[in-house]
Parts: sequence; C-alpha cells; structure tokens
Amino acid sequence: MKTLAPAEVKLLFADDDWEILGILREHFSQRGFDVTEANDGEEALELAFKDRPHAMVLDVMMPRLNGWEVVKHLRERTDFDNVGVVMLTAIGPNLNALTSPLYGADTHVDKPFDLADVEAAVHQVLKERSGILISG
Repeated sequence: MKTLAPAEVKLLFADDDWEILGILREHFSQRGFDVTEANDGEEALELAFKDRPHAMVLDVMMPRLNGWEVVKHLRERTDFDNVGVVMLTAIGPNLNALTSPLYGADTHVDKPFDLADVEAAVHQVLKERSGILISG
C-alpha cells in the first residue's frame, strides 16, 4: 500500500451530461485531485490510453461507446489491471449490480448520487486496484 497526495492521483470522469461532469470536476478538483473528463465513451477510452488514470468514473449510457464497452476494452489489456472503475448510472440498482462486474467494473453508484458516495467508491477502487491510500 502506498499513500499519495490527491494531486498525485489522476481521475478520469466520463458522462454525456455536462452538468454531472461539472459537479464531479468541481468536487474532486477542490479536493486536489488531477481530473480529466470525457463526454462520450470513445473519448474516455482515448484519454485513458493517453493519460493513464489511476481510477475512472463512467456513465453507462454514453454515445459512441457506452461505459460497459469502455471497461471491457480496458480489461482486455493487462496494463490497465490496476485502474479502478466506478460505474455511475441511472439504469437501476439491480441491473447495475448484476452487469457492472460482468464487464470488469469494480463497483457502481446509482444516479441520483450523493458526492460522498462517489468519493467513497473512488477511494475504495484506488485502494483495491492500485494499492493507493489518499493522504489528508
């Protein structure tokens, strides 16, 4: 386990709703995280390959590639084994709980969401996938 300052941790958020991206960016940026955002699944995948985030928060229903397809592509590559993935979606808790693990997501948070729940999920996947604890 290693402890990192939030500024050393790269997070990638992908959602086709600009308002949700803004809320997530504001919340995590204020806590010092290095935040990147994408507005569709294809852009999320491109940014993941380019920026190598420690964790990703993905909406399921996005244009071009949905969140599950993004996770599936990442999990096919061993160099992304340590990237934590949180699915963030309004498709319903039962479907989310059943489907997210099938595609390789680590956990999910249902919309509408509480930012504390998203933050807890991000910390969880950082710890479990990357062995990262956040200082402060």
